[in-house]
Amino acid sequence: MPPPAQRPPSPRAASASPPAGGTAGDPPTTSGRWSTHGVEVAADRVTKRFLPGSGGRAEREWRALTLLSVYAPGLAPEPLAAELDAERPVVVMSRLPGDPLRDAALGTEQLDALAAALTALHSAVPPEALGALPPRPGRPSALRPHLDRWAAEVRPRTGGAVRQAVDAGLGWLARSAPDDGDRAGLPAAFGPGDGNLANYLWDGARVRAVDFEESGRSDRAFEIAEITEHVSAWATCPLDVPALLARLDLTPAETARLRACRRLLALVWLFLLAQDDPANPRNPPGTAERQAARLLELLG
Repeated sequence: MPPPAQRPPSPRAASASPPAGGTAGDPPTTSGRWSTHGVEVAADRVTKRFLPGSGGRAEREWRALTLLSVYAPGLAPEPLAAELDAERPVVVMSRLPGDPLRDAALGTEQLDALAAALTALHSAVPPEALGALPPRPGRPSALRPHLDRWAAEVRPRTGGAVRQAVDAGLGWLARSAPDDGDRAGLPAAFGPGDGNLANYLWDGARVRAVDFEESGRSDRAFEIAEITEHVSAWATCPLDVPALLARLDLTPAETARLRACRRLLALVWLFLLAQDDPANPRNPPGTAERQAARLLELLG
């Protein structure tokens, strides 16, 4: 995961922090070195302690848990307590059973359950509550300044297949950059804001979701693209994207937007992975080159 100073608002980076779930009997754990918070896992609850100046992440987490507790009970952890005004804000939630979908081969049952969970997440919050919900961080308009900066700073340091894909992606972006969902005229949806498959827990019967630090008002196509393009969807056990999309019943407008959002986020990920420090890599050798091939395929 890139250090916070380098990380854009979204997508979340390649080294996932531990999910706020797990199975009974797991020892208490804390999050990884690049995380914006510490995670303490007990038998029946999970406590997140956020760093000072965490950019509203604790507030977004608590707001999402509270909304989902009302409109989609059981889909996410129950909110138990919060200290949002503390120097290090704290959010306490119930602990969910289950194993993360990241690094797992997903069969028919898991894909069905993941699609059902995503459909419920995106549609659970009614329009009147969505209207009062702030937009999620990391929408296309917020990503564009990062891409412009990376084009100037990172592109000159790339070469080979990565440089070819960067140039192709930037050329596409100059012609066809997607708007935010509301400007595109698409219905609003609740957006979890993080496509890491580690945030989706399979308990043998259903999939439930954790980690809402980047949540807010969004649209379905962008949120689905967050999952299909996240490094967790392809780095080890590739997600069967066509099979997942076939279960989501997208409208033609959402399908067209999904294609553009996948290209946008694949370009973001290419820049993120191209910045990996060879002396202290976070990803296996060749990950950026694999992402370059994925972007070129998406660009057609």
